[in-house]
Amino acid sequence: MNAKKKVIVIGLDGVPSNLLFQELCNSLPNIRRMMDNGLYATLTSCDPPITIPAWMVMMTSKTPGELGVYGWRQRTGYSYNEAWIANSLSIKEPKVWDLLAKEDKRACLIGIPPSYPPTSVKGNLISCNLTPKNSKNFAYPPELANEIEGLVGDGYMFDVRRTDDRDEFLKKLYEMTETRFKVIKYLISKEQWDYFMFVEIGFDRLHHMFWKYHDKLHPKYPPNNKYEQVIPDYYRYFDGKIGEILSQADDDTYIILVSDHGTGGMKGAFCVNEWLINEGYLVLRKYPSDVTELDRCDIDWDKTTAWGWGGYYARIFLNLKGRESNGIVAPDEYDKVRDELKSRILNITGPNREKLDNIVFHPEQLYGECNGSKPDLLVYFDNLFWRSAGTIGHKALYLSENDTGPDDSVHLKEGIFVIYNKRGKNGRSSRLDTLSIYDIAPTVLDIMGIQPPYDFSGKISKEVSHWAHNL
Repeated sequence: MNAKKKVIVIGLDGVPSNLLFQELCNSLPNIRRMMDNGLYATLTSCDPPITIPAWMVMMTSKTPGELGVYGWRQRTGYSYNEAWIANSLSIKEPKVWDLLAKEDKRACLIGIPPSYPPTSVKGNLISCNLTPKNSKNFAYPPELANEIEGLVGDGYMFDVRRTDDRDEFLKKLYEMTETRFKVIKYLISKEQWDYFMFVEIGFDRLHHMFWKYHDKLHPKYPPNNKYEQVIPDYYRYFDGKIGEILSQADDDTYIILVSDHGTGGMKGAFCVNEWLINEGYLVLRKYPSDVTELDRCDIDWDKTTAWGWGGYYARIFLNLKGRESNGIVAPDEYDKVRDELKSRILNITGPNREKLDNIVFHPEQLYGECNGSKPDLLVYFDNLFWRSAGTIGHKALYLSENDTGPDDSVHLKEGIFVIYNKRGKNGRSSRLDTLSIYDIAPTVLDIMGIQPPYDFSGKISKEVSHWAHNL
């Protein structure tokens, strides 16, 4: 193995395989070149396919259960209404760059969720979209923050927020990406690194804001709309930026394009707590007069069996005696109650009584090891095409919009993987069978000449390994 091999990982948050590989790739010359002269595959995300924990699943090859992180927000112990947001300190398992550091290899890391607050690494780190606005604590070593501000001023952006003003959003999106690439190109040239990785969160934000304007199968697609080309235009713009990185890479550098999850058109939101109220599992002392967060509702916990959290999937919690402070489900009834609830959820239909492809997981069956405050059930309504609305007060089960702000898309499991090296000149497409998000960390380590740990959930891709070591 060539110990000099370096890797650049370009993370595209939320990029789906069908959009990139089928619809747009022929208008993206640099990505097309990577595909034609390298290998590519649909990358199956984790359950749940959410930015946090998916990037850390990818970089640790550990399940969300092992990480104890089941989404952006986690339940605090067995509290009814306290929660915390995952951050860099939540991830206890070693990441790819931690394992590389043990082999005296340096990393340069930009925007990988969650990487705020910045932690020490062997190399350089710029934190992610969790970074508070105007924070000066966004880099490691700390003095790197001053260097970045000297390069781009105070204009470095960590995220762009959804808004009803789509034109303003687009302006900010391009501004964020342009500034990010100025920093990326600077650090690629200036720093000594063996492993370079950045994540562009802008793709995910773009999809949530504009998917219905692009996807002709979206239930709310407006024909011949003025935003029809917004998504393809950004992909073409970003492809040009990828070309700049390709031109900076030498023959010993392997470039990987990867996404943490896919994207699809949102059919609507299913009001999980409204349904639990209707079914008698969730009992309120008083139904709210306006749409209200669950935590602000007057819940009679002494009569409540279960409640749910909203999001791109639903987390259902049972009110277990001896675990929750006002628990009513007897421990010896837990399995029966949970299975009954699962059965009812599987039979939930759509607004026109159409069958939905609902999927319900027991976390301990899904993950084996479950750390932190796991939900009792994980639910995908219509296999994620309907998101979960946790708010109460709609007096309805089905919403055509997200209950938390503008949103056109949902998270699906089919992401992307592409690997390229300048020496790999096949001149033909080399599509692999599906890879797993768990396989990325062991495969990257293998390319760099390092044996992956035995306790990884994923495995080295034999096809990628053979290709990389035989160029």
